[in-house]
Amino acid sequence: MTRISGTAAFAAAVFVCAAAAAQTPADWATPIKPFKIGDNLYYVGSSDLTAFLFVTKAGLIVLDGGEAATGRQVVANIRTLGFDPAQVKILLNTHQHFDHAAGFAEIRKAAPNAKLYASAADGPIIAAGGKGDPFLKGKAYEYEPVPVAKTIQDGEKVTLGGWTLTAHITGGHTAGCTTWTFPVTVAGKVRQGLVHCSSSVLPGYKLGKTETYPGITAAYEKSFATWKALPCEVFLGSHGRFFGMAAKAKAVAAGKADAFVDPAGCKAFYAGQEAAFRAELKKQNP
Repeated sequence: MTRISGTAAFAAAVFVCAAAAAQTPADWATPIKPFKIGDNLYYVGSSDLTAFLFVTKAGLIVLDGGEAATGRQVVANIRTLGFDPAQVKILLNTHQHFDHAAGFAEIRKAAPNAKLYASAADGPIIAAGGKGDPFLKGKAYEYEPVPVAKTIQDGEKVTLGGWTLTAHITGGHTAGCTTWTFPVTVAGKVRQGLVHCSSSVLPGYKLGKTETYPGITAAYEKSFATWKALPCEVFLGSHGRFFGMAAKAKAVAAGKADAFVDPAGCKAFYAGQEAAFRAELKKQNP
């Protein structure tokens, strides 16, 4: 199986929910211009595989790297914004699937001193280049390994310069799926930002009596409780389509500086995702 066919198969699996219909797998890594979300917070990913840049005088933080092609775009986008990719000090991750972690190796070519922080469950899989995933197996889902410099625990805070990001282990989609929250100033007002990991149930995942990995069902249950309790004003995620990125980016370009402030959209997203999870759980366990 080639990387292209693997990507297509994975994309089809990820986007079974209705929100996924707007974009085809071939559009995942289409280059787009970087743009500002809030003060010292920029979008540097592709058309759908997201990457976020946090700027400080002490260096740069990049959250997610996309697939390998997206990783190269991230580097180019950082330069386009006028920053030096070599100043990336910390790499953060939402989850270990190749479309979010394969780009780290490309970013580290421009920032060899950047240190990757990842969860205890997902970090070893990134360090093994995608090997060890309980569901996505084979060369199509593997990538260049990146060592994990620090294991992130639930509730742990990552600080650099003026930024503080809090990790929330929200397992299910992967065992160590990590949602990140942080305060960010948007249009002159401090807001609560959230980068959603992923909550989709891939076709073929087993829930309930038989599980894809031990504890997956309980992990989803716990994660939905966590997501619903977290503050979410600036709604972001590991895929642009999760939070309507394309439309909001156009609004920003048209002068609406607070386009990404969308607490209602965040709430509606989680309601829809939980309903899809519960429907699938019921289907598998009548």
